[in-house]
Amino acid sequence: MKIELKYLSHSGFYIKALDCAFYVDPFLTHNPKADFNYSANKSDFIFLTHAHSDHLGDSIAISKEQNSKIVAVFELANYCISKGASAMGVNLGSKIKFQFGKVVFLNALHSSSTEDGTYAGVAASILFEFENVKILHLGDTSVSSEMQFIGEYYKPDVVLVPIGGFFTMGIDEAIKACEMLNCKTVVPIHYNTF
Repeated sequence: MKIELKYLSHSGFYIKALDCAFYVDPFLTHNPKADFNYSANKSDFIFLTHAHSDHLGDSIAISKEQNSKIVAVFELANYCISKGASAMGVNLGSKIKFQFGKVVFLNALHSSSTEDGTYAGVAASILFEFENVKILHLGDTSVSSEMQFIGEYYKPDVVLVPIGGFFTMGIDEAIKACEMLNCKTVVPIHYNTF
């Protein structure tokens, strides 16, 4: 299976696999580093790690324009629905089948609220299991011993790891996280946006 993984800057990605295309944390319009026209890139789904504006980003607008379904932790999904988006609520531990493979929502150590202060459930890391590769988007998190378990049990091949060091773990902690995750490929994210 061919997988196209396009980095949109910050923590955002546009992924294509089989006949499906989806976004992860599409923070585009107010992102000084993003140069990507979501109107020209159709999506079936939008996966969200949490509700902070630099992750929720353009999700609601994309969902409304393209009829894309937002997949997020239950409280965040309900918030998106209240704003007119299409959404499906999940929770940590959820393993959902999609036409391209499976998606597992895992723990992230971070907060999650909207710009207006609405509580949006817990933050998540998201594991995408394709036929021949597993990609783990850590979202915003600090390093934790749980990463040892994730590395041993889920065995991610590619890890998208935050290294910003202010709202997330820094470089040194990210190195330790990747050692515990025992991944083959690391893509640093969530740094130098502003």
